[in-house]
Amino acid sequence: MPGSSEITPAVVSHMAHLARIALTDEEVAKLTGELGLIVESVAKVTAVATPDVPATSHPIPLGMVTRMDVVGQTLTAEQALSGAPATQDGQFKVSSILGEEQ
Repeated sequence: MPGSSEITPAVVSHMAHLARIALTDEEVAKLTGELGLIVESVAKVTAVATPDVPATSHPIPLGMVTRMDVVGQTLTAEQALSGAPATQDGQFKVSSILGEEQ
């Protein structure tokens, strides 16, 4: 079983106990193999990583995507309220909620 020297059924059972997760014996056996494979894969990547290979968290560089904050054409109050079912004093009129008076 890959990585079985580090990840054993006892380790998986202990981690499940700490996480308060009930696992069957079959689940412990399956997770032992899967977690062992993960540990082995991480070890392979760690072995390949050298000082001349920079660490990355994403395959392509990420940056802030921003745009200029420019005021554009906006609706007038009358245009914004034109489709409202009810208005009052230049505002949308809505029914009260939770029995509150407006």
